[in-house]
Amino acid sequence: MTAPVEVDLPHKLGQAEARRRIERGFGKLAGWIPGGQVSRHAWEGDTLVFTVEAMGQRVAARLDVEETLVHARLELPAMLAMFAGQIQAALKANGPKLLE
Repeated sequence: MTAPVEVDLPHKLGQAEARRRIERGFGKLAGWIPGGQVSRHAWEGDTLVFTVEAMGQRVAARLDVEETLVHARLELPAMLAMFAGQIQAALKANGPKLLE
């Protein structure tokens, strides 16, 4: 098991509005993982738990929506660990677009 990819995305939207915007656009996250596609998703309170399938692998992901930040966490399988830096950079660069 590799270390998870984690990124904090600050915002000033409030929890409810941040959650609404994420619901509308979270599918874009899959595109930041080479060959990625969301296979399932569900809200558990204010946490969006979802699975991205890429290159025959499954990535467990979660977005914890708080009042002033969204914490993203992706558990990469060993086969995708080589992309951890790229995925983290994409989350930092593009993650704020989920909240627009």
